[in-house]
Amino acid sequence: MAGAPLASPPGAALRRAAAIVDLGAVARNCARLRDKLDGAELCAVVKADGYGHGAVACAEAALMGGAARLAVATANEAVELRDGGIDASMLVMGALAPAELREAVGARADIVCWHTSFVSDVAAAADRAGVTVGIHSKFDSGMGRLGTRDEYEALAILDAAAASDGLRPAGLMTHLATADEADPGFMNEQLDRFQPVVDRARQSHLGLTVHAANSAAALREPRARFDMARCGIAIYGLDPFQRDPAEHGLEPALRLESYVTEVKRFEQGDSAGYGRTWRAPEATSVAVLPIGYGDGYRRGLSNRADVLIGGRRYPLAGTVSMDNITVDAGSEGSVRAGQPAVLIGADGGERILAEELARALGTINYEITCGLTARVPRVHAGAPA
Repeated sequence: MAGAPLASPPGAALRRAAAIVDLGAVARNCARLRDKLDGAELCAVVKADGYGHGAVACAEAALMGGAARLAVATANEAVELRDGGIDASMLVMGALAPAELREAVGARADIVCWHTSFVSDVAAAADRAGVTVGIHSKFDSGMGRLGTRDEYEALAILDAAAASDGLRPAGLMTHLATADEADPGFMNEQLDRFQPVVDRARQSHLGLTVHAANSAAALREPRARFDMARCGIAIYGLDPFQRDPAEHGLEPALRLESYVTEVKRFEQGDSAGYGRTWRAPEATSVAVLPIGYGDGYRRGLSNRADVLIGGRRYPLAGTVSMDNITVDAGSEGSVRAGQPAVLIGADGGERILAEELARALGTINYEITCGLTARVPRVHAGAPA
């Protein structure tokens, strides 16, 4: 029957869960992306705690790799970077409530605007803080979220910034909705809508930074690069096209680890986990790993994913719980308590990509790394040189 341990408990040196982030990989990915941009600047997007990799450490690595600027989504993300000693040019791209606007301005960040009325709010905040704030006007060319659809308002925002003390017209941007899809049709429509706005803006505002490309567009569409590309997912070595980052010379930076805390003998028909969703088809052994959906390893992976132990793949057996998963370790007896386990990353000749887990869940690699919870320590390793 299930329940008989095969080996003694593991040593104290192992961690129940850890995300090991290779900062050298982040820096090298940025260097490769910068080389693909035909002279355009690289803006490293480090929002959402660096897509789950650790914002401050990854920002430092990105700058070492050649990123000229950083971008975040929220005011508190900008404050975190400044508090972490980051002094680079920074753009806050998201919507800002009044208190958040004051925080973003206090962090010396550029601000995105899409209504002329908001320009005066930024000017007032800049005056109170005694700083000059760069304004990036956002034109909605087809994403359908933030941004003005009125090209005259997009231009008026820049004119208002130029006319306001404490502000400067710094940029004009749009956001591409389908750059990661095989059909480039809608991306080209967006660029066609954006280009006339760019041409008019450049006539009035010298030195304006124009930007549209995300990671996917930066890799595939030269005319989307303009003066700067905002690359997020690719700097962490994840594929914006959801295939294999190696196709673009990118190195996955994050490795998710746990260990085997228990191994039990199972007879045919013995079950593992809540709901008895898996039962042993024959005599085998089951390994228990102390990681679960409380760590961001999603419950939807139950019976649908593998882990690596000793360089071999072993399938999940049973429902992912909050704190543990169970794995069919086979009857060979090769899996022992105390062995490291890899849930994302490489081990020997095998690897499990975030893209593989995303496909199993019907989602994207962004959600895999962003979903790792705070109780998984981020361990930053590797020199960002």
